[in-house]
Amino acid sequence: QVQLVESGGGLVQAGGSLRLSCAASGSIFSINTVGWYRQAPGRQRELVAAFTTDGSTDYADSVKGRFTMSGDNAKSTVYLQMNSLKPEDTAVYYCRASNERNAYWGQGTQVTVSS
Repeated sequence: QVQLVESGGGLVQAGGSLRLSCAASGSIFSINTVGWYRQAPGRQRELVAAFTTDGSTDYADSVKGRFTMSGDNAKSTVYLQMNSLKPEDTAVYYCRASNERNAYWGQGTQVTVSS
């Protein structure tokens, strides 16, 4: 089992920044993919950023140049630095990790961007 706990969400004005954290625990040695997703009201959950198997990071077109995903192996934590936030970035942000057999989700953290 893998447990994921997100933090760092909140209310910010348009143009502001937030940094989300996702702390992993449990059988983290088995994880081979990690990503950030978001879900806005009335919309499907969508991929925001994810580490790829070749060591690079994929970003949704809507966040390229504004969001940066990083990780700290020593802390078993991944981060999502979000700059130049827009009202359309408002959503619940989730961390997802997966191994060969299962996918795990955190509880989500709310990000609200006011105009």
